[in-house]
Amino acid sequence: MIDGMVMACDRLKNVSTSLRTFSRADKDYKVPFNIHKGIDSTILILKHRLKANEQRPAIEVIAEYGNLPEFKCFSGQLNQVFMNILANAIDALEEANSGRSFREIKDNPNQIIITTSVVDENVKISIADNGNGISEGVKERIFDHFFTTKGVGKGTGLGLAIAQSIVVEKHNGSLVVNSTLGEGTEFVITLPILTQTQN
Repeated sequence: MIDGMVMACDRLKNVSTSLRTFSRADKDYKVPFNIHKGIDSTILILKHRLKANEQRPAIEVIAEYGNLPEFKCFSGQLNQVFMNILANAIDALEEANSGRSFREIKDNPNQIIITTSVVDENVKISIADNGNGISEGVKERIFDHFFTTKGVGKGTGLGLAIAQSIVVEKHNGSLVVNSTLGEGTEFVITLPILTQTQN
């Protein structure tokens, strides 16, 4: 019983720390930020959506982190970008599971792969899923305000539009989507290191 209480307290502490990291108030100026801590806190907050249930095994999150510098940015806003993209990846995997049995999903597990690296003085963050992918028509409109492929009451069509605005307008970066039908979707965030550290 005491072991159980210790485990519960540890979990509560982790969730509390993650929420603090995720929602730390942004100043009107950029602050030093560890990208990996931001991604990890977002994953922990979404853990309830990733764990196994009656319909499917747990969604595997594979983090392949490179050696990133800590740089100045609007950390709370970047965490919102991670939240929107990861939540959309989970939605895409749940949609891809429609009509598949628990065994079929277990044999070809749902995965979200997060990769970070430094490329040409830019931090590059890739968030990819192995869902159904999206069509060219959807890809062309995916960052439009109020565009959504989700059913009524399930999406506002603002998440990715806001994410793109945060990355492009607030951080002088880029957010692009790559997708192949039947294979999955990848969102690539690129943030210039020099721009972040000079502001």
